[in-house]
Amino acid sequence: MKTTYLAKTGEITGRCLLFDAADVPLGRLAVRIADALRGKDRPTFTPHIDTGAFVIVVNAAKVKLTGTKEQTKVYQDFTGYRSGLRHTVAAEIRRRNPERFIRDAVWGMLPKGRLGRAQFRKLRVYAGAEHPHTAQLPETVTL
Repeated sequence: MKTTYLAKTGEITGRCLLFDAADVPLGRLAVRIADALRGKDRPTFTPHIDTGAFVIVVNAAKVKLTGTKEQTKVYQDFTGYRSGLRHTVAAEIRRRNPERFIRDAVWGMLPKGRLGRAQFRKLRVYAGAEHPHTAQLPETVTL
């Protein structure tokens, strides 16, 4: 009789992955990052335990938005006050805070709750090509 493998918290080994977002479509990149954060890219995936990797994303400012999303996609922010809903076009977001593209896309693909928040904290996004995590020896993931 075969049984389903369930990972235990002491058995999980940490790993570090490096994604390069230059000229990669945002959705395809976000799916791969979310799977790596959850651990779904490994055979030891267990839904209720954090078996994912620490993920570093570089060149977030060069991520590709397909079609006319650069001019038509709108991001909403709410200040908390009445009539405080602010709409910002993706081109303006890219100019001000290009890391937000990847953070928002990945957050939408993670489970909501304590486990999803813990997995999201293992994501680091940088607009340029440099990052301060070279000591962790991240494995480069090609897309």
